[in-house]
Amino acid sequence: MQFEVWAPLTGRVALRLDDATYDMARDPDRDGWWTAQAPAGDGSRYGFLLDGGTHPLPDPRGRRLPDGPDGLSAVVDLEALAPQRAPSPGVPLQDAVLYELHVGTFTPEGTFDAAADRLGHLTALGVTHVELMPVCSFAGRHGWGYDGVAPWAVHEPYGGPAGLARFTAAAHAAGLGVVLDVVHNHLGPSGNHLPAFGPYFTDTHHTPWGSAVNLDAPGSDEVRAYLTGSALAWLRDYGIDGLRLDAVHALADGRALTFLEELSEAVDQLAAETGRPLFLIAESDRCDPRTTTPRAAGGLGLQAQWNDDFHHALHCALTGESQAYYADFAEAPLAALAKTLTRVFFHDGTWSSFRGRTHGRPVDHRRTPAHRFVGYTQTHDQIGNRALGDRLSASLSPGLLACAATVALTGPFVPMLFMGEEWGARTPWQYFTDHPDPQLAEAVRSGRRREFAAHGWKAEEIPDPQDPATRDRSRLDWSEPEQPPHARLLDWYRTLVSLRLTHPDLRDPDLAAVRVAHDEERRWLTFRRGDVRVAVNLSAEPVTIALGRNGVRVLASWEPLEHPGPDGRIHLPGESAVVLGP
Repeated sequence: MQFEVWAPLTGRVALRLDDATYDMARDPDRDGWWTAQAPAGDGSRYGFLLDGGTHPLPDPRGRRLPDGPDGLSAVVDLEALAPQRAPSPGVPLQDAVLYELHVGTFTPEGTFDAAADRLGHLTALGVTHVELMPVCSFAGRHGWGYDGVAPWAVHEPYGGPAGLARFTAAAHAAGLGVVLDVVHNHLGPSGNHLPAFGPYFTDTHHTPWGSAVNLDAPGSDEVRAYLTGSALAWLRDYGIDGLRLDAVHALADGRALTFLEELSEAVDQLAAETGRPLFLIAESDRCDPRTTTPRAAGGLGLQAQWNDDFHHALHCALTGESQAYYADFAEAPLAALAKTLTRVFFHDGTWSSFRGRTHGRPVDHRRTPAHRFVGYTQTHDQIGNRALGDRLSASLSPGLLACAATVALTGPFVPMLFMGEEWGARTPWQYFTDHPDPQLAEAVRSGRRREFAAHGWKAEEIPDPQDPATRDRSRLDWSEPEQPPHARLLDWYRTLVSLRLTHPDLRDPDLAAVRVAHDEERRWLTFRRGDVRVAVNLSAEPVTIALGRNGVRVLASWEPLEHPGPDGRIHLPGESAVVLGP
């Protein structure tokens, strides 16, 4: 078996394989690369000794770290994983309904296999894709996954590479696609051995996490290839259908041809080779339509991006919150929501009080398809980054939760749910870590408390990220979906998802065809998508809404409703929603 590693700054590299050591030779055709041939098989433990060192370091491209990021790598027989695969359902983004979940808290066991056992719930819900939060290896057992340090390896406590392969195969067999969240803008602070091998990071740029990942300084060609290779490996070797790219606005990249364009082109090539509709979804706070504009038209070429502006407007309309970035949306939240439903971004060159400057760029809503953007009422960020990790269900009535779901699932964007949202889970989803380094653990604990103290929270009120109870509180309670009032909300979500998948008008990508009306004072909003009308009443008082003489009937309603009369008016109870069609 051939072993290879990029270590351009070292004068000598040796391979430690099980109990043997092999000198590695420079590759004459690839600058900075070292290679060696040695007998090995699935599960063989190995690492690299740099410049005569005595402690072997794990392979930066290793697929498995049985003992965590500070232990040896293990050989993975990728061919042995292949028979587990089932054909992907190949549902395109335009027709998708995404479901974001965290493997470690989706079930009490916190493993891929346990999550696979719950896929029947998702197929009954009607979603089309499972979106996994990051699963690459990180220090400790429990965490969100955004402190990963080995972008090619699968977190062992979840089930390692074989567990991920089994989960993906089970999802595909159930008719579900799989999307994986990956992080390229930084690596975690604990267990990160990449700097010992080469210039994976650069002080040319500084980020909230320290030195930036090297995307444009000397040596960056190999670093880009390292990250692109990791992304393609998830798609090729595990059968993943798409990737969600974390915080692409934090990628410090000054080159003319950006890393995101290179990655987009590489994924498109893999899609053409495999005949599978692979895609990339960005998280970006730039409000820049160029993120999803095709490369041929001068964009980055990613297929979609999260739309936080839609979330913020809807959140303000539902809750009345106005702190931090919500301040920009809180003055007239229904007007802000109406703008995002038709123009995508609220900030499209407008003043942002939160940023203290103008922000964003307009989307050409006549030429840009709606499925370039993902809409949601809750995400891991929008819940977990709150002081107490409280969901909307902690403060809103079932009726308002139903209204929120109605707007997201019948709106123009690709809808995404966060695990447990569909039944109004009462479990919080809090920020939790398991850093083995005591100093790092204390820094995270005190830093989070200091952050929220600025907003008036007492230190003792903020959950300790390192306390195992914080993670335990964040696990879903699977007894809830069958109990009131959760069961009723779950049935409503199933109804809405079914309507979206069976009514082509609700998947129409034409943003210019969306028509919205609202009353800020009386707190109702209605929008039209083809022949389908949607109305929500966020007020506790009933309202009468004039829909026009169009002969629509009630397709689904949160509260029992009569069809509109000949005058096209509908009487909508307080905190309720209705979907109407011809």
